[in-house]
Amino acid sequence: MYVCICNAIKETDLRRAALLHAGDVDAVYAALGKTPQCGQCLDDAAEILIEEREKAAVDLLAPVS
Repeated sequence: MYVCICNAIKETDLRRAALLHAGDVDAVYAALGKTPQCGQCLDDAAEILIEEREKAAVDLLAPVS
């Protein structure tokens, strides 16, 4: 699914970038070589960054069996 139509950024690309690049949505878009255009995707993109980073943090804190 596309999160950002203006820049053709897919959800999977954004989730991967969230783990590879620090910062807010603007910083992650810049790391992808893009800039926000119309802005309609920014709230959804920010939520995806939060979700992905929280999930990674929980995975790091999970006990190893």
